Amino acid sequence: MSDLRYYATGKRKTAVARVWLTPGSGTINVNKLAFADYFGGAIDQKIATRPFVLTDCLDKFNVQATLKGGGKVAQAEALRHGIAKALLDVDVANRQPLKKAGFLTRDARVKERKKYGKKAARASFQFSKR
Repeated sequence: MSDLRYYATGKRKTAVARVWLTPGSGTINVNKLAFADYFGGAIDQKIATRPFVLTDCLDKFNVQATLKGGGKVAQAEALRHGIAKALLDVDVANRQPLKKAGFLTRDARVKERKKYGKKAARASFQFSKR
C-alpha cells in the first residue's frame, strides 16, 4: 500500500504545481521544504489544504509537491488545483464536493499583455488636441 501514489498537475496564472499523494499521516512537503516554511502565511496554507477539508481526509495523505512560476498566492491556488485533481483519482465520490467548490476547474484568468503604442494593456497616453 505504501507504493501507491496519485499524481496530478495543478495550474493558476503562470504557476504550475506537480502533486503526488501517498497514503500517510498528512505531512506536506513543497519543493523539499516543510509546508509551513514554504508558505509562511496562514491564508496561503488554508487555500492549499481546502480540498482535504472538504473531503474529510486531512490526515490520510502525505503530499509531495514541486511548484514553479507565479507568486505565492498563485502557487497556493495551483497546489489546491493539483491536490483536488489527485483526490479525484483517489476516490470518484470526491468529485461532487470538489466540483461544487470549483476546485477542479482551472482558473484561466491571466494578466493581459501590454499593447504596442499604449501605456499598459488598455490604458493609453493622455490625448492632447493641441
